[in-house]
Amino acid sequence: MRIKASIILLVILVTSCDFFKKSDDRVPVARVNETYLYFDDIKNLVPEGASTEDSTIVVQNFINRWATQQLFVDGAMLNLSDEKQEAFNKLVVQYKNDLYTKAYLEALVKRSIDTVVKIEEAEAYYNENQEIFKLNEELIKFRYVHVDENIIDYNKIKERFLRFNANDKKVLDSISIQFKSYSLNDSIWIKLNQVINKIPAVTAENKNQLLKKSNFVQLKDSLGVYLMQINDVLLRNDTAPLEYVKPTIDQIVVNKRKLELIRELEKDITKDAIKNKQFEIYN
Repeated sequence: MRIKASIILLVILVTSCDFFKKSDDRVPVARVNETYLYFDDIKNLVPEGASTEDSTIVVQNFINRWATQQLFVDGAMLNLSDEKQEAFNKLVVQYKNDLYTKAYLEALVKRSIDTVVKIEEAEAYYNENQEIFKLNEELIKFRYVHVDENIIDYNKIKERFLRFNANDKKVLDSISIQFKSYSLNDSIWIKLNQVINKIPAVTAENKNQLLKKSNFVQLKDSLGVYLMQINDVLLRNDTAPLEYVKPTIDQIVVNKRKLELIRELEKDITKDAIKNKQFEIYN
């Protein structure tokens, strides 16, 4: 009840003014010339839990903004030429039509579009358009662990990290709570800049150590020791691998499907309208 109290108070105050005349059965709260703002227009303005004071401020500010805008509109109607007003009215109608058309098409497309892109389709697009998938930054596949230099079994951890067979990975996963940070998934491509941002010991000066395939890198700083194994590297202007650009290709393919579907819908709706005598062109 507190939420609506300030709005109701404003309604009582405004409707008690002598000059106020209702234009219909709705409850008016403000008037600018012959245009009214109604209680229904502002009843959902105030968020739940707002105090009466805050609610009053919100409503008053909205009414003032509405009045200012309406005064400008009325001024424009008085001062703009009939030709200009007609041009604006056409734009308003066109904008409304565009909004409705866009919303309806989106609903039809969403209901009908197939958003699954099979790997074969992605591969075909990738192979036909490799020139657009040139890298503008370095990518690496790597794993790393960040540990305290004095951690128990440091040499064992390093040995398992370097060898990294199935059992080593399992063991490292099981003791990962001892690491300050880590990533053992070395089968995915990562931007070098992300590595630099993630690992403080990697800097612009030593980052080239991470751009050597099959290279082991050990860096120290005040926080501990970073063990890093580089599995693979791709440099700027290399062709991005399919698995890295697959999400982009999926989006491109789905967007193409949407455009094709929209073209079909546009043709079909006109055909059906002619067939059902909903659309005629008079000679």
